[in-house]
Amino acid sequence: MSAHAGTADATGSARSGSVVLHQVRPYGEGDPVDVVVTDGQITEIGATVTVPAGAEEIDGNGGILLPGFVDMHTHLREPGREDTETIRSGSRAAALGGYTAVFAMANTNPVADNSTITDNVWRTGREVGLVDVHPVGAVTVGLKGEQLAEMGMMAAGVGNVRMFSDDGKCVHDPLIMRRALEYAKGLGVLIAQHAEEPRLTVGAIAHEGPTAARLGLAGWPRAAEESIVVRDALLARDAGARVHICHASTEGTVELLRWAKDQGISVTAEVTPHHLLLTDARLEGYDPINKVNPPLREERDTLALRQALADGIVDCVATDHAPHASQEKCCEFSAAKPGMLGLQTALPIVVQTLVEPGLLDWRGVARVMSERPAQIVGLTDQGRPIAVGEPGNLTVVDPDTPWVVHGDELASLSSNTPYEAMSMPATITATVLRGVVTAAGGQARA
Repeated sequence: MSAHAGTADATGSARSGSVVLHQVRPYGEGDPVDVVVTDGQITEIGATVTVPAGAEEIDGNGGILLPGFVDMHTHLREPGREDTETIRSGSRAAALGGYTAVFAMANTNPVADNSTITDNVWRTGREVGLVDVHPVGAVTVGLKGEQLAEMGMMAAGVGNVRMFSDDGKCVHDPLIMRRALEYAKGLGVLIAQHAEEPRLTVGAIAHEGPTAARLGLAGWPRAAEESIVVRDALLARDAGARVHICHASTEGTVELLRWAKDQGISVTAEVTPHHLLLTDARLEGYDPINKVNPPLREERDTLALRQALADGIVDCVATDHAPHASQEKCCEFSAAKPGMLGLQTALPIVVQTLVEPGLLDWRGVARVMSERPAQIVGLTDQGRPIAVGEPGNLTVVDPDTPWVVHGDELASLSSNTPYEAMSMPATITATVLRGVVTAAGGQARA
């Protein structure tokens, strides 16, 4: 491990360092300033600052300074599929993408449905030290939807699990979901739902619409998502619990979320970068790289999701970073695994779909990529304002230097990106985790 990367001491706390970020503009506002982070905390901001002895110095070149990004929805594949991703390789991708905290989903092999596995994920993330890796615990044993997992033990473990999800599968039994929400309320944790009524998606591989019909692909109706969204909103209302909707993908889901929030129901939602940018028009040619769950929808859904994110109806951006081996994508469309890489391309896509059209400014980017996700999952040291006394978890963005995506050059062990050869409109130039530079100049530090 690089000497620059954070490591873990005997208590499991990541060590902090000192760094000076020269010539950066917090939230893209005002003239460039220098920012000093010492012992993991922002200690000075100004036109001239005192450089601590031994501090690493980074030239921001007038770039935009944002709070480090928080991803509520990442698949790191460890344990079980280390051929496609590991906590180390996924942490590298996260740091290069500007992230300082990620939540690793539970659909590993074995499933993260007990504290032995979730604690190990947490410890491994701390050992790598590039990003805070928070394990997500399964809602049900083996993701089978039949018996609640040991949520209390996972929440009380060293991994301090604060979010539970069967993502990849829906908790489709309403009674099981009701019990999970009631249990979660007592524990003070969050249930994140993969909204998909499985009886409506048997054999489905693409969005149900004109494109799928023309191409002869079995259709996946919007109602499969929307029926679970409204059901779980009602269950959360009655349980007095919180529910989070993973990867919202339809225009109808937006309206249901708007209704639920107007009713005072504690429901939050995320949208992926690919559902903000891509549509089912990409399916022409049957390239499995475009197969994802939920599927790419129509332009009207994409536009509704962008506006909902700007308006706060959809709360945040989450990548659903899903690495797959080449043989799992280089096959017929129906047999291909669903999922796309997302950690290193998330910020540029938000810039392209929301900043450039004027739907969000840079403070808005901080809200949907840092502040809201940290608030939803209860992180007190992430997504904080850029101010003296706040944690030194920071990301520097060059908004004027584009870059071209090549899957084999990304940090992931897999290369299943739908953005191959596309030009991205913004570059992450540095990421800082508690005063330790975890990525700079296009290179991760471990």
